[in-house]
Amino acid sequence: MTQAALEFARPPADLLIEPQIRAALQEDLGRAGDITSELTIPAGQAATARLIARKPGCVAGLIAARIACRLVDPSLAFTVATADGSRVEAGTLIATIAGPARAILTAERVVLNFAGHLSGVATATAALADAVRGTGARIVCTRKTLPNLRILQKYAVRCGGGFNHRFGLDDAVLIKDNHIAAAGGIAPVLERVRAGLGHMAKIEIEVDTLAQLEEALSLGADTILLDNMTPEDLSRAVGLAKGRAVLEASGNVTLATVRAIAETGVDYISSGAITHSAANLDIGLDF
Repeated sequence: MTQAALEFARPPADLLIEPQIRAALQEDLGRAGDITSELTIPAGQAATARLIARKPGCVAGLIAARIACRLVDPSLAFTVATADGSRVEAGTLIATIAGPARAILTAERVVLNFAGHLSGVATATAALADAVRGTGARIVCTRKTLPNLRILQKYAVRCGGGFNHRFGLDDAVLIKDNHIAAAGGIAPVLERVRAGLGHMAKIEIEVDTLAQLEEALSLGADTILLDNMTPEDLSRAVGLAKGRAVLEASGNVTLATVRAIAETGVDYISSGAITHSAANLDIGLDF
């Protein structure tokens, strides 16, 4: 990533993500703590462990790993060798952890769970972002995130060169097909939203057909989500919009299809798979 992209991928504050990491440690430690490490490792024994990438990918989640170490034992020294957002090859040193051996072993699984999963999200995002480079289209995530991990997964998307869609139901208006059906059509639903929406918010509405697109354009929607359209229809949609609205393509987004989608001229391409189905990046922790 460029320095500008790394700045955009700045991590969330510790305050916002510590509860999730604390909960993961509590789940692992249960009621009695790490009895294996306490019984096998002498108290006070020091050690240094290395986090190593075992496969190529894009790193993310070291912020979570660092907090996990601090919560287990504040004396643990977590030193980043390869920053979040960096591309790595197999064998790359990512970070070191130094301090009491018991504490390192206690934190190990939670450290690897966060680092491996979030690096997987970043890696999946980077693959799509690489595939559309030069087209002007941006890859964005969705709300299809794992429960209680949204803020971290969306950070990992940024590390991979993607962009964030809304974080929740409360920070943007996105009118979906079921909203339209329940409200009685595109015109009534847009009228109701405008009647109650503050001046700082924009409106996005989902359409399934070019006819719906034309109606949404005529009613002044700010952003239009083009759901499961073919590249041919996406190209027609771009021609119909003529810059009057921001266009987002969604549905059937894979490495095999994303370039063709981007070349239609849409502004954004959203993918749920980069968060809900990302493969874990294999990262090892070795003494």
